[in-house]
Amino acid sequence: MIDFAGMHGLDARSAAILREIVEEYVETGGPIGSRTLSQRLTPSLSPATIRNVMADLTQAGLLFSPHVSAGRLPTEKGVRLFVDGLLQFGSLSEEERIHIAHRLELRGRSMQDTLAEASSMLSGLSAAAGLVLAPKSDAALKHIEFVALGPSRVLVILVGADGQVENRVIETPPGLPPSALVEAGNYLNARLGDLTLASLRQRVLEEMQLSRNELDELAATVIESGLATWDEGHGTLFLRGQGKLLTDITDIERLTTIQMLFERLETQDTMLRLLQLAQDSEGVRIYIGAESGLFGMSGVSMIVAPARNEAQRIVGAIGVIGPTRLNYGRIVPVVDYTAQLIGRLMG
Repeated sequence: MIDFAGMHGLDARSAAILREIVEEYVETGGPIGSRTLSQRLTPSLSPATIRNVMADLTQAGLLFSPHVSAGRLPTEKGVRLFVDGLLQFGSLSEEERIHIAHRLELRGRSMQDTLAEASSMLSGLSAAAGLVLAPKSDAALKHIEFVALGPSRVLVILVGADGQVENRVIETPPGLPPSALVEAGNYLNARLGDLTLASLRQRVLEEMQLSRNELDELAATVIESGLATWDEGHGTLFLRGQGKLLTDITDIERLTTIQMLFERLETQDTMLRLLQLAQDSEGVRIYIGAESGLFGMSGVSMIVAPARNEAQRIVGAIGVIGPTRLNYGRIVPVVDYTAQLIGRLMG
């Protein structure tokens, strides 16, 4: 732990009081008063002395009072100061590491399912929203298949040469005969070779423009729709535990903020920005409020780490989004270890 005495204008007494206030906020979400602090601090300080220190910390922008007669809560600046210099990060026990690794074993399931499980696990362990971002794969393709789901919906199954499987649903003309799906699959699989999706799409579209009469019109529609769906994707974002972001909601303004957050997370540029944040990080990074430049809102914190393969290339981003009063000391090692495991799996 960094000694904050003399740093940022804080002496040891001020740092101890700030730490107690932030820890109370993280645990309960509520303010704490000078009388309660007087009973907790060692060595003990009088309530009057503590009030004077709290007044100085408030003037410095590190604390604020939610009500006239209430105790103090930390500002985002105060939480940042706590995270940077006063927080002791925990470590995972061997039992916890084994549990996390067991949850993330492939065990015959697809990589998509495993990443979704990782997101759910992070949510459960952090009591916040867990996110896992996998960028669009550039691997060569091994197999493409079209499966009818209903009168006008078809499942596109794409298998990469690296073993990863992804599924997308496309809209098709009503009453599409099974023969059109079979023909579309055969046409694409005959041309796969070692092509990536982008290369396959370019080659097939060029061929179809030159000799469209070789294909049934409905099969051609399936191929174009399927390839367009895959090519538009910039990655897959798994977000689980969104409801946990609503547990501390007390007013309409806060609810609106969370709704905006959900909408922002669904956009492609947010996914690209998440990858950029991960790429800029050697390890786990903590962003409080608008620091990430991702959401532009207060009251929300994000912990994110890059998932790297054996070649140390970034293959995804792992993290947690929640209220500012996240249990940072507990969550950071969980995110760090999960990112390491996902990096190995995706590598």
